[in-house]
Amino acid sequence: MNTNSGYNPNKKYFNSEWLDKIDKRDQSLINRAFNALKNSYSPYSNFRVGACVETKTNEYFIGTNIENASLGLTNCAERNAIFSAYSHGYRKKDIRAIAIVSEDKKLTTPCGACRQVLSELLEPTCPIILTNGKELLVTDIIHLLPLSFSLDL
Repeated sequence: MNTNSGYNPNKKYFNSEWLDKIDKRDQSLINRAFNALKNSYSPYSNFRVGACVETKTNEYFIGTNIENASLGLTNCAERNAIFSAYSHGYRKKDIRAIAIVSEDKKLTTPCGACRQVLSELLEPTCPIILTNGKELLVTDIIHLLPLSFSLDL
């Protein structure tokens, strides 16, 4: 067993090269996610989240959180966005990045279910942009869910 993988679960990871790459294209992706947030149906938590997937061919798919009184049937913004992209025929190789935004005081990261979904439907190093409008973190699913469940052998 290799214990020198370099991964530290107590450290927030990001690729510093991505910080220089937050350009107009990424800002557009973030803005679309914030626009999607406005459509949130969150009467139970009052916690709005927006997401936007961008493909390598500049197609955009938005999602927002949609709550349900049973709570277990609530669907998160990032899952709605990625499912929309897949519903339009795109696959992980086609996706350039995803932005996930909230209005919280701190950065909002995907829940465990969303991390598992993203681990299967995104390339491992696909940029995941997290922001609340004040802070920004660019990461990937490898760092958000390093030991994901997979049926890959």
